[in-house]
Amino acid sequence: MAAPKEPLVSVATPVYNGEPYLAECIESVLSQTYENFEYTIVNNCSKDRTLEIALEYAKRDSRIRVHNNEVLLDIISNHNRAFRLISPESKYCKIVSADDWLYPECITRMVQLAEAHPSVGLVASYQLSGGGDTWYVRTDGLPYSSKVVPGREIARAHLLNKLDVLGNPTSNLYRSDLVRRSDSFYPNSTAEADISACFECLRIADFGFVHQVLSHERLHQAQITKASRTVNAYLSSKLGDLRTYGPFFLTPEEQEKRTKELMRDYYEYLAISAVNFRDRNFWSYHKNRLRELGYSLSGVALAKAVFVKLLDLMLNPMQTTEKVRRRLASN
Repeated sequence: MAAPKEPLVSVATPVYNGEPYLAECIESVLSQTYENFEYTIVNNCSKDRTLEIALEYAKRDSRIRVHNNEVLLDIISNHNRAFRLISPESKYCKIVSADDWLYPECITRMVQLAEAHPSVGLVASYQLSGGGDTWYVRTDGLPYSSKVVPGREIARAHLLNKLDVLGNPTSNLYRSDLVRRSDSFYPNSTAEADISACFECLRIADFGFVHQVLSHERLHQAQITKASRTVNAYLSSKLGDLRTYGPFFLTPEEQEKRTKELMRDYYEYLAISAVNFRDRNFWSYHKNRLRELGYSLSGVALAKAVFVKLLDLMLNPMQTTEKVRRRLASN
């Protein structure tokens, strides 16, 4: 008897000006031990050789198709465009960021787990992140015996800051029927909308985890996550996800407590930023983000946080001197 056919996996790479890394990304997809996949590269009006590179590979491999946007989209809209282009026949969907790559067994291992556990809608794995002198493994924390976990448990642990295994798009595999439930799989416009999409999946599906490093996240200056770190967009995104998904996964008491914790962390970060004389654009960003989330930037709370921070700097002069030295060295 013939072996059962592998389910179709839709792989997609939304890309803007990806010339330095795109070829390596594409090669990693083509090197997969898994064979039944389609690969869509969505070029977002790139100004470099991105389109040329993608078309060259499409000529060599019939599984690759290239979609060329007519107008420039923001990064989240371009990802949602990619999700809308997946095959209606696909059972699973895999995003691969243009500056990342997959290890050869990535899709095979993820699909194997998902096929063995039909309730799973989101599969994650360990991810190696690095560049230059910085290297580390992300999404660790689950016991090795935990390969399938109820979606509610993972969502609660993430919202309560007890676990962080949702990773980034390249480290995850989604069930395609969950992707097709909405025209906007990434449900908001923040740079961390992929985490919000995971919460949407976990509302109705379980979580699978492959205890193996299956992807690599490249760290570099132009990376979108670096831009997010510059203004610490993660704090406001955590507040947004807590506000949106807390009612589904947490008790009112848990949500209130976690909100207070995040606001404390937020003002502590803003106090540090005030001491470091961040510019007008920085403060405008955070005022707008807080307003979007239903909060206002409290001058009183900020002044208190700044006072505590300055007191800490004065009481710990050696630590303060070392921080200044590192700042001067970095500049």
